[in-house]
Amino acid sequence: MELVIQNAIAVTMNASREVLHDAEVVIQGDRIVKVGPMTRGNKTGVRKVIDARGGLVLPGLIHAHLHACQTLCRNRADGYELLDWLRERIWPFEAAHDPESMRASADLTFLEMIKSGATAALDMGTVRHYDAVFESARDCGVRLSGGKAMMDSGQGVPMGLRESTEDSLKESLRLLSKWHGQENGRLQYAFAPRFVLSCTEGLLKEVAAQSQQTGARIHTHASENPTECDVVRTKTGMDNVSYFHHLGLLGEQTTLAHCVWLTAAEQRLLQQTHTSVCHCPGSNLKLASGYAKVPELLKDGVNVALGADGAPCNNNLDIFVEMRLAALIHKPKGGPTSMSALQVLEMATVNGARAIGQGDSLGVLEEGRKADLITVDLSGAHATPMGDDPVAALVYAGQSSDVRDVVVDGRVLMREREVLTLDEREVIERARRHGDRLAATLD
Repeated sequence: MELVIQNAIAVTMNASREVLHDAEVVIQGDRIVKVGPMTRGNKTGVRKVIDARGGLVLPGLIHAHLHACQTLCRNRADGYELLDWLRERIWPFEAAHDPESMRASADLTFLEMIKSGATAALDMGTVRHYDAVFESARDCGVRLSGGKAMMDSGQGVPMGLRESTEDSLKESLRLLSKWHGQENGRLQYAFAPRFVLSCTEGLLKEVAAQSQQTGARIHTHASENPTECDVVRTKTGMDNVSYFHHLGLLGEQTTLAHCVWLTAAEQRLLQQTHTSVCHCPGSNLKLASGYAKVPELLKDGVNVALGADGAPCNNNLDIFVEMRLAALIHKPKGGPTSMSALQVLEMATVNGARAIGQGDSLGVLEEGRKADLITVDLSGAHATPMGDDPVAALVYAGQSSDVRDVVVDGRVLMREREVLTLDEREVIERARRHGDRLAATLD
């Protein structure tokens, strides 16, 4: 059966960045087979039609850095800088997880993603129970690249997160073998060494080797906070990104979250190795980390994507909020044209697809691409009149509540704001229950 989105303004994000009015998108199976003018006259075959009259249809938005394991800790970790935030709140909370609470956290994460128009994510778990995150993504239909956090070292790490190098690699490879490529390729594994301060050099070298051997991505943090950078230099004698390069971790297969405090040499390394960066403006502001030099990175040809990070340092997972922040926070320094709305939408679509290793199939509405897309209704008072630039209206005035329909792999996950693959009331109730139970362990 064909799925057809009709009467839409199609923001294609194709090579020409075409915006097509009075357009339709036709889907067969998991692929887009047409993006173009409305078909007039009689139509043959069995068709399911979504009428997006007056609204936009665009590629699904992509979180290129996320922590589904942390969502139940939302609103419980305010007022900290990074290292204290980790040691005093986040790591103890993560250590308290069991499989049931992890599933509740993942379900809540993916519910929020779907309702805010995000169809895919690059996720880093905690050390244990990552099967539950994949199970949640499998069942609710989102596209997930993710992996367990790898932590065989570190100061202030609770017992529940400590692991040996051997066990860290063994569990990562087990998860990769079980989940990588499942659900028609919708689920992918990514090695997730947490950051330099929680990983031995031996572990990081082995991650680089295993990534090369298996083709799985590497997803880690780098240069988020000045104190973190100072400690890394003391530990390794190098800056974060330079150290990763020394160990062979940089390259097209790698995405580094944050990269707020880069040296000029590190920025050149990112450019030369084609390593992706994920900009997380909400998190970086809340933890007082600063913000990455995104206009400069983009000018140098570095692939910069967008993400929310975790709910305890944001405190939401709303990609529309991240787009607006990314569009605005760089302007006081760089001027009003330093970050255009189109650049920001590219970060959330085309660049995000590259950052999760699926740039050939996602992030664009065109024939042959995967059918991951959303419809957005900008007819509300907050976005009226829309003006002549639908992209600017989306980035500056759009809200997650404007998302009407969400499709992943050709499957409708949300229709007219109703999530079809999760019981919203049940997910929220289980999240409250497990969140309160885990929070009690912090008191």
